[in-house]
Amino acid sequence: QPLISGELGCKMDGLMECLLGNASNNSDAGRPEKLPRAQLYRVLVPVLDAAIFVIGVVGHTLVTIILLKRRQRRNGTTTLLINLSVANLLQLACLPFDSAAIALGEWVFGSFLCKFLSFADTACSSASVFTLAALSINRYLSIVHPTKAYRFHGSWYSRLVIGTIWLPALGLATPQLVYRILWSEPAHCFALLPDTGETLYSISLFVAGFVLPLVVIIAMYAGIMRYLWVKRKAMKTRYLDKYNARVMFVSITLVLAFTVCWLPSYVLLFLLISRLATLRGVFPIFARGLASSSSCVNPFIYAFLSKQFRNDLYAVLTRSCGKRDGNRVEPTGPGTDR
Repeated sequence: QPLISGELGCKMDGLMECLLGNASNNSDAGRPEKLPRAQLYRVLVPVLDAAIFVIGVVGHTLVTIILLKRRQRRNGTTTLLINLSVANLLQLACLPFDSAAIALGEWVFGSFLCKFLSFADTACSSASVFTLAALSINRYLSIVHPTKAYRFHGSWYSRLVIGTIWLPALGLATPQLVYRILWSEPAHCFALLPDTGETLYSISLFVAGFVLPLVVIIAMYAGIMRYLWVKRKAMKTRYLDKYNARVMFVSITLVLAFTVCWLPSYVLLFLLISRLATLRGVFPIFARGLASSSSCVNPFIYAFLSKQFRNDLYAVLTRSCGKRDGNRVEPTGPGTDR
């Protein structure tokens, strides 16, 4: 039998939208004693989304501007970071619609946007995760096999990698175009899928969008740390010890951030499939918030932790302030230096 309820319909959602996108469908409007909690959800979730949206847009805009200015230092890492920012910005663009639906208690944006935004959200979140895995591979090649990494810095390689990232991401999102519908009155954006199909799709999202990228990220950074450990024994220098410590810190931060942001959403996903949980309660909000926050956490981990990026950011900001100061007309007279 097709699954129509809001709680189970969530399982066809994208990785970000899944976790409270249908919360308004379960708003307990018929239960007066539950109304305050439902109203709290309708206020709290959009406020959290607004904070994530502002931080994410500002962070990724700065990252994109600075990376685009690196024309002479453009390499595979720069291209992947730009792709990550583009994917996250597109994902963030979907967030206000979902927030509005939760605040209003219904979907008011029509059937086309119901399908398209669900498709775009799933595709962009998948592309973001695949880009994180690609960044770990690029990092491994740059440190362990720098000669091979240099060969792959051409534009043809960048186009190949970007295509390899987006094609499977679009494929994972295609069911959203097929099975998304508007249902009931007031309208809600549901996913209509048979039991077997929803289970297979959920497993596909979990394996392709979480397990495989996490395995790749762990394997690549473990390979980097092993290589640096061997080098440390051969070259006992203070600089190498400091570099090893920084690489280990960044590696552990990346793995933990990826796991913490995405694992709760998949835990909730499979709890919903097994009918062991509903969308009511604190955990769905917590899981959805973590999944959404991944789009604004990425620039701080992958860009702002870089000393070179911080230097570039400082140069951009000082240049902008200098232009404003240069255009400002200052008073002249006996009390001034002019």
